[in-house]
Amino acid sequence: MNTIKYLGFLLLLVAFSSCEKYLDVEPKASISDDQPIFDQASAETALRGVYSALADGGYYGTSFQSIGYLSGDNIQWTGSQSQVQEFINHKVNADNSTINAAWIAIYRTINRANNVISRVGALEEGKLTPALQKQIVGEAYFIRALAYFDLARTWGGVPLITEPTLSQEDNIGVPRASLTGTYAQVLKDLDAAEPLLPPTTDRYRATQKAVWALKARFYLYQKDWANAEAYADKLIADNNYRLLKPYSAFFANDVRGTQESVFEIFYSPTETNGHRGQWQPQEKGGTRQWAPNDAFVALVNDPLVGGNRNVLVAKDNQGRWYGNLYYRNPAADPSYVIRIAELYLIRAEARAQQDGAKLAGALSDLNAVRDRAGLLPATAATKDELLLAIENERRIEFAFEPHRWFDLVRTGRAAAVLNLTDPNRVLLPIPAEQRLIDKALEQNPGY
Repeated sequence: MNTIKYLGFLLLLVAFSSCEKYLDVEPKASISDDQPIFDQASAETALRGVYSALADGGYYGTSFQSIGYLSGDNIQWTGSQSQVQEFINHKVNADNSTINAAWIAIYRTINRANNVISRVGALEEGKLTPALQKQIVGEAYFIRALAYFDLARTWGGVPLITEPTLSQEDNIGVPRASLTGTYAQVLKDLDAAEPLLPPTTDRYRATQKAVWALKARFYLYQKDWANAEAYADKLIADNNYRLLKPYSAFFANDVRGTQESVFEIFYSPTETNGHRGQWQPQEKGGTRQWAPNDAFVALVNDPLVGGNRNVLVAKDNQGRWYGNLYYRNPAADPSYVIRIAELYLIRAEARAQQDGAKLAGALSDLNAVRDRAGLLPATAATKDELLLAIENERRIEFAFEPHRWFDLVRTGRAAAVLNLTDPNRVLLPIPAEQRLIDKALEQNPGY
């Protein structure tokens, strides 16, 4: 039975004022993957375990996120560990420890969500209020949907485990679903979550609004442009979310949970986010092993391209550039899962893809993001011009968040932009360690 320390800062009963109070901190404890659930307190403890798995270093705490930006074209590796360079070179081997850590962490998140869905949903009447019971189950469905979405865009079709298990061995022999089947599970879970969750605004917990945001992203990946636009509309029309000015306002000066954020993961001085140590330079207590490359530095410092987003980079005492999105000391930086800027650019892309009368709206959405960055309006006039402008805007806007690689793969642009000559490399290999455990786990082509 796997047991890990949970991130105690994720209180489930958080009262938010109009100015968004910070989450309080709970003492550390230990949560197992099969946490017994028999009343309200144990149900809330089990749900905290799901959030802690989501925030783990193997998932949004470091490993999974790093796949999204190291595999793009903004980052260079300054260290000596060859396994990190594999992402930058797009030659990831099956024995890569980062992909194994991510696979384990994501399936741990799924197993804990399964436990909550199965057991909280089965609690007898009177153990907790019906509203809270629905909310807890809905949150678990949302997180499971996010987990399967991340698996699908990284590895393609994967084994679909929807019941709680006591050990990894319990899942041996479960065949990989198709990519279509895996994405169908994502939508099924989002559809299950949506009516169970409250229509409230919460930056740290799943709500109906977080479901809408993830649905917008999901439909963008599915090339269902009308639905991607419609779900992005819901968030953009909500006055609880807005593009903060300047760009740095969503992360600078130790702020968290701003109106920019739809869903972010909370970390604390005692339960830290691993990103900071990789990005910050030695004089600030980091290693600067991940650093912006020369091409990105030139772009972000170009006032016509980066605008005020040049705050993403700074120079150390040796004159070397480093990334500055994750900077807090102690390392309590949030992980930004969904920001309202993404919804604007999702809607822009969805509108551009629909062409015709939608192009003006697409340009307006793109320019809303550019205006926040202190840039002049774009003048793209055709569908192709707009799509390229949106692609370039996303590169800068989400430079150190897990988007660039996945964007280029989903649009079929990885070969042209990254000079990716082997089409099999758009999916990562199934980790070798997992295939040693489960001999029936089929490897992706080309590995």
